[in-house]
Amino acid sequence: MLDKDNFKDLLNYILVIGLFILAFLIIKPIIYSIIYGILLAFIIYPIYKFTLKKVKSENISAFIVCLVLLVILILLATVILGSLLNQILNLYVSLQKTDLVTVVTNSLPEFLASSEISTNLVDYINSSISKLLAKFASDLGNFVLNLPSIMLQIIVVFIILFFCLRDGEKAFEYFRSLSPLKKEVQDKFFLHFKDITYSVLVGQIVIGIIQGIVAGIGYFMFGVPNALLLTVLTIIIGIIPVIGPWLVWIPIDIYLFVIGRTGAGIGLLIYGLILINWIDTLIRPLIVSRRTQINPAVILIGMIGGLFVFGVLGLIIGPLILAYVLLVLELYRKQKFGDDIIFKKIEDYRMF
Repeated sequence: MLDKDNFKDLLNYILVIGLFILAFLIIKPIIYSIIYGILLAFIIYPIYKFTLKKVKSENISAFIVCLVLLVILILLATVILGSLLNQILNLYVSLQKTDLVTVVTNSLPEFLASSEISTNLVDYINSSISKLLAKFASDLGNFVLNLPSIMLQIIVVFIILFFCLRDGEKAFEYFRSLSPLKKEVQDKFFLHFKDITYSVLVGQIVIGIIQGIVAGIGYFMFGVPNALLLTVLTIIIGIIPVIGPWLVWIPIDIYLFVIGRTGAGIGLLIYGLILINWIDTLIRPLIVSRRTQINPAVILIGMIGGLFVFGVLGLIIGPLILAYVLLVLELYRKQKFGDDIIFKKIEDYRMF
């Protein structure tokens, strides 16, 4: 039998757990928007700090940064989405006019071209293209139908962004105060935590986007067909470690040579080798210098697994989760064995 005090304690635990469950149910529909807002705040926080030095007001500085970002996104959406949709439709029309049988037959070795393999391959390509376009049309229809909900989600993103910029440091200190770790261990742990987040978000995501944009500028300069669509594809591929944007721009360059545009092909080749590739060689180490270098395998596995579990957002939070897990395991090893590996200088830190 429970005595009176034990019953009160049990009741308190039930109430607290119930409150946490209710809180989770409340934020569950907008959890991705909250995460997007936090990640955006982390990326553009240096811009906020610069603005704060000029304006001297936390509210006004956060508002200016959010407003500028919103205007940029609206302009990009207005200019890019219409052109992107038009290029997708043009690509579809071009594919419909293209004699895929001839293309595939000429591409395959002679002993395969004369067999049923070429016919089956063409049927498979046609089927895949039809399914891809059908899914695109379905997603576009769902986007239009869900536009009011999407607008609310965007509002949540910017609300979270505003308060994270304004009160981010206070919130970070609050969570540090909840940590059971000793102050020395806690300081070094949170330092590595911030560096891991910076390394993934800036070193991988932002640099990948920059590489894709630079590649896109080259596509427009050298008259590559459907340049905007290919730019978006290059950005997506660019954030994936090991692979990188070369997987897109090199086949495009080969295509330019094949169709007889030798001058454009040579120009894009030089542009890609000097600018696109050197961004990864020069700018990434410059931005992520003296910070934790995460093993590309951790990022790649995290992106693939995160994509399956969380969708597009998983490309970002997947690698972060794996890196945080490894950091916690290394902290546990430090606590258990007294190993000082986790607290090496950050520039020598290669666990991740």
